[in-house]
Amino acid sequence: MPESRSRKKAAYVPPPAKAAPVTNPGWLVPVMVTLMVLGLLWIVATYMFQSAYPIPGIGQWNLAIGFVLIIAGFSLTTRWH
Repeated sequence: MPESRSRKKAAYVPPPAKAAPVTNPGWLVPVMVTLMVLGLLWIVATYMFQSAYPIPGIGQWNLAIGFVLIIAGFSLTTRWH
């Protein structure tokens, strides 16, 4: 009776060495926090001064500017490691 071939295990290959850890650019966190806080202050000022301040004449678009600043700050959080 013929003998079956034995199964050979593949040679162990160690995983490649990891690259250096990715770090944040130095400007990321300050800009992110500044945009979110500035947007919040912009919206608060719009409500407190009944659209007469920060930019008079554009009315409720001041709210849109505040929300755009906040959204820009939150979009930077996706790059944070």
